Amino acid sequence: MDAELTCGMSHNCRMPALSLPKPVAMRPRFGRLGRSIVLAASIPALLAGCADTRYYWQSVSGHVLLMHASRPVTRWLEDPNAAPPLKQRLVLSQRIRDFAVTELALPDNASYRQYADLGRPAVVWNVVAAPELSLALHTWCFPVLGCVSYRGYFNEADARREAEQLRVQGLEATVYGVPAYSTLGWMNWVGGDPLLNTFIAYPEGELARLIFHELAHQVLYARDDTMFNESFATAVERLGGALWLAGPGSDAARAQFAQSDERRRAFRSLVITTRSALQAIYARSATVDAGQLRIQKAAAMQDFRDRYTVLKQGWGGYSGYDKWVAGANNASLGAQAAYDELVPQFEALFEREGRNWHAFYDAAKRFADLPADERRRALAASGE
Repeated sequence: MDAELTCGMSHNCRMPALSLPKPVAMRPRFGRLGRSIVLAASIPALLAGCADTRYYWQSVSGHVLLMHASRPVTRWLEDPNAAPPLKQRLVLSQRIRDFAVTELALPDNASYRQYADLGRPAVVWNVVAAPELSLALHTWCFPVLGCVSYRGYFNEADARREAEQLRVQGLEATVYGVPAYSTLGWMNWVGGDPLLNTFIAYPEGELARLIFHELAHQVLYARDDTMFNESFATAVERLGGALWLAGPGSDAARAQFAQSDERRRAFRSLVITTRSALQAIYARSATVDAGQLRIQKAAAMQDFRDRYTVLKQGWGGYSGYDKWVAGANNASLGAQAAYDELVPQFEALFEREGRNWHAFYDAAKRFADLPADERRRALAASGE
């Protein structure tokens, strides 16, 4: 997918602006790995009654290997074998990380103070699914975290096998690579969430937004409410990204971001329009037979592709969204909604709280503490 589609899906749609060399050799650090293994070894015991223990094991072991591959940014900067372009990006990342603390009141902890090159383009691959005639996402439920509308795998082949099984069940499914994910601050005791090769080379504005987004997940987490959580993080990302670009961000970053954000906003508007059209079609399921709904759905998707073709004509040949459009279905459109549906309400809340980050976070946490049905109503009312 593209460098500009903030499909969150934790920013999987962004592309690096420069190439970095292969990672230098690193010595194993068995002290921290040992602590991680203790954690990993305890998980199967906690999940002994679960039928899907293998899935949980791949999740835990995948994160253990990620942590084992990381080392402090300071050590990378001191390493004579580390490439200068990588060192420049790491220095920039630490300026952004400090800005997150001092200007956005985001957590000051171990996260994004280490770096790892995983030697692959994504850290995990997420699977999302939805019915043929609905944008309501399929959900998976996990101990502690509750239910979420995606399922992540550290191995792409495993993700694609899961997607195929969902298709056999009659669902539409999509697999997408994710450059970063959040452990919600729970892993700061073993080094936190690291910077990764999967996003370190993003354009400056995009790198800042991603770090702000992932740190925002450490501020609050509402159980069983992916849309609330992701929309909140996206709002922090957008608001914080604007402040970064208006302040310490470079002139080149501002110019580059302005161009990409114009395209992103236009494409997001088209996606929202398409979702609304599909929702109107699916809402008639009680009075219109499935065959007619499928015909109307096909027409709406063709209109989406036709309007995208027209939109592209003003982009001077830019084709970064082509792959996403070609594979668009209920699952990908529904997943996109999770990352932007409630953003305007959170942005209005930020303004209502006087653009004070501490007050904004406190207000958002109060909503997160409410039952799910009350949460949405209260958030909507707060912006009125």
